Amino acid sequence: MENLELKNICQKACNVVRHVGAFLKDELGNVQASAIEIKSLNSLVSYVDKEAEKRLVRGLSDLIPEAVFLTEEETVEQAQGEYQWIIDPLDGTTNFLHQLPFFSISVALRYKEEIVIGIVLEVNRSECFYAWKDGGAWLNGQPIKVSSNTILGDALLATGFPYYDYEHTEAYLEILAIFMKNTRGLRRFGSAAIDLAYVACGRFDAYYEYSLNAWDVAGGILLVQEAGGKVSDFTGGDDYLFGRQIIAGSSGVHSKVLEVVKEKF
Repeated sequence: MENLELKNICQKACNVVRHVGAFLKDELGNVQASAIEIKSLNSLVSYVDKEAEKRLVRGLSDLIPEAVFLTEEETVEQAQGEYQWIIDPLDGTTNFLHQLPFFSISVALRYKEEIVIGIVLEVNRSECFYAWKDGGAWLNGQPIKVSSNTILGDALLATGFPYYDYEHTEAYLEILAIFMKNTRGLRRFGSAAIDLAYVACGRFDAYYEYSLNAWDVAGGILLVQEAGGKVSDFTGGDDYLFGRQIIAGSSGVHSKVLEVVKEKF
C-alpha cells in the first residue's frame, strides 16, 4: 500500500474511532449491574463493548469493504484475509464499569500479515494516538517520540497484573521486586493499549506484560515502532502479536527490561 493511501485510511479510521469514543463516554456510569456479563474468570463485558464493536466494524468496513476482522467480542465473523482489522472496542472494561478513567479503543490494520495502521484512543482525555507504516507516530496532530532515557534507575515502567493466568505468578513477582528496587516506579493502569501509547509518547520508558491477546496490543505496537521504540516478546523475538507477551520501550530501556524478564521468565 502507498504511504499516502495509508495516511488517508488512517485519518478516516481515526474519525470512526473518535465517534465510537464519544459513545463510550456517554455510556460511562450508565451500565447497571444486571447488564454486566462474565465471559470468563475476572473478564467482564456489557452491551457497551458489543455496541462499540459493531459501530467500529460498520465504520471501518466502509473504508475497506474487502477487509476482514479479528475482534474481541466477536460481533462479526472472525476471518483471515489480505486486509484485516484487529479491534478491541473497550480496552479496560473493568475500569470503565468501575468508572475509573483508564480505558481506550484499540484498532489496527494488517496488510499481508504486517501491521500498517495503529490507533489508540484514550477516551477520557480525548487523546488519539495514531501511526501508519513509515509515517511516524502522532498524538492529536503532533508528532511523538519514545523517551530518550537509557538508564533503568531513571525509568518509569508500566505493566499489567494477570487476572486469570497465574501459571507464571512466582516469576512475575520476582520481576516486579527487581523493578520496584531499581526503577523510578511502576504503574498498572489496566489498559495495555494505553500503556503502549504512553510508551510511544515518552510518558513511560517501557512496558511489559504477559497473558495478552492480539487485540490488546495490535493498535499500540506500530505506535511504539513508528515513534522510534522497540517491541519484542519475552525472548527478544518478534512473536508479540499472537505470542501473548510483550516488551515495548525506548531502545536503551527495552534492552534492560528484556534482560531481567528473560532471566526470570
